[in-house]
Amino acid sequence: MESYINELSCSIIGCALEVHRILGPGMLQSTYQKSLEHELILAGIRVEREVPIALQYTSMSIERGYFIDLLAEGQIVIELKASASLRPEHEAQTLTYLKHGGYQLGLLMKFNQARLRHGIQRVVNNLC
Repeated sequence: MESYINELSCSIIGCALEVHRILGPGMLQSTYQKSLEHELILAGIRVEREVPIALQYTSMSIERGYFIDLLAEGQIVIELKASASLRPEHEAQTLTYLKHGGYQLGLLMKFNQARLRHGIQRVVNNLC
């Protein structure tokens, strides 16, 4: 299973690099989101956009507490940013999505830079 997730994450990163190669930096986050979704579909990867995550607060359930930008194969959270820099709260946000959704791996991608490979961060939820 871990091997499959690693292979899938490499495929996702390849699709993201292709989007960045074509569009470059400076676009809106929504443009990158729709373009990456399209590339993932072309690569045969099942993807969902703006997936809601429920949040439990004490005895109250908030059904749509968070929204994941993209979810690949029901397993990998893809969080996109078009801001000038990644901040610690971006990683914390992605980790929150992983924890509340029960996912193991997230890819945090900052598209607003010259080389996307420098703007990709793996975020792991240690479920153990």
